[in-house]
Amino acid sequence: MQYRAWFSPVDGSPGRWPLDEVVYRAPSGALLEVQHDHDALRARSPAAWMQLFDQRYLRTQWPHGSGVWGKKEWVQPHVANENIVSLLEGGTNLFWAERYGAQLGAPDLWIKQCGTSHTGSFKDLGMTVLVSSVKQMIADGQPIRAVACASTGDTSAALAAYGAAAGIPVIVLLPRAKVSPAQLVQPMANGAIVASLDTDFDGCMRVVQRLTEDPHIYLANSMNSLRVEGQKTISIEMVQQFDWAVPDWVLVPGGNLGNVSAIAKGFDQMLDLGLVAKRPRLVCCQAKQANPLYRAYLRAKAAKRPITADDFEPVRAGTTLASAIQIGNPVSLPKAITALERFDGIVEQADESELANATARADLTGMFNCPHTGVALACLEKLVADGTIGRSDRIIVVSTAHGLKFTDFKARYHQKKLDFDAPYANVPVELGHDPESVIGALHRVLDQRAT
Repeated sequence: MQYRAWFSPVDGSPGRWPLDEVVYRAPSGALLEVQHDHDALRARSPAAWMQLFDQRYLRTQWPHGSGVWGKKEWVQPHVANENIVSLLEGGTNLFWAERYGAQLGAPDLWIKQCGTSHTGSFKDLGMTVLVSSVKQMIADGQPIRAVACASTGDTSAALAAYGAAAGIPVIVLLPRAKVSPAQLVQPMANGAIVASLDTDFDGCMRVVQRLTEDPHIYLANSMNSLRVEGQKTISIEMVQQFDWAVPDWVLVPGGNLGNVSAIAKGFDQMLDLGLVAKRPRLVCCQAKQANPLYRAYLRAKAAKRPITADDFEPVRAGTTLASAIQIGNPVSLPKAITALERFDGIVEQADESELANATARADLTGMFNCPHTGVALACLEKLVADGTIGRSDRIIVVSTAHGLKFTDFKARYHQKKLDFDAPYANVPVELGHDPESVIGALHRVLDQRAT
């Protein structure tokens, strides 16, 4: 069976472009999205698709062991296997947060740990698709000199790694002094051209859009919907890990909002092709310091109607511990708004103390979360506390990055060097060297913790 896919405008205006064309918007100005030939995909039954995906999952047959490329027919069917650039993305743990969930009154709570991937974030899922597609374009004769992105850290790390693996030059634009040292060193180590700009992410985004007006430099930000094709496989994989059962809720941190539309697209595709029978409810979780979608949601809620683009006003994002979502004018806003409407979605926010304390509280039950996941956990705590999310509901929180990228944040929390109380801080016990006194002190600490 020959499977096909193409670009078309998200606003329904006319137009269709091949996936190997350097194009990001329709003449109307609308963003593009990848459309698949679902009639061809329906030639295989839902049960047969589930069986095929299960047979491939985390196996060694190239390239299908990848959590993304195991769904190749649904992602980028035109890319030849020899041009796929895969670093074994996807296949990440769906962690049963048993102790943390019990504390909240949410016993069926699961954390999709997307940070346990090659570069430590869910961005790998999109970059494998985009870079593989660019490698296919180059093989077909497209004169692409480099791939470029604006980033708050994780996007640049993923693009640099996949570009290095493919042998394609990479340019990354980062806001000066607004990414963690671990995030900054990743693209440097992988040989990218790293430009530190005296602006915020939104300023970097304006520059990269101007830079990629040159068709020889390909845009790798999430407004390029090739990325979405990889990121949507989070949804397919989560359902697959539950033996094809759909959760009641999915919560995800929201910055540039590509992840919201990607998760929605994955569920929509499964629903349309008959693999599932319902959608979950989506929650987009924003940091209070960078909350333009939350503000728009409140305007719509006050008017007692669904959120629309008319409710949105860009903001100048303030400094937040959740630096990767410090974005005031998200480019994927239109797709995210329509996704939230289809999924009976909610937008919630968390302030700095809430996100930091939720991160630390969850870490004490065996996790090691990034501050962006902390935003989602804090929003979860609010929604469980007010009864929006019920005790019997199955909940998945998408953890977007590994905590090791943000050790400075964690160290400052536990050293009580942040601007708010840190009730879960765990300060090292400083002792001498005499064995008996050390042992006695440690027993006293154990006794204190037991009370």
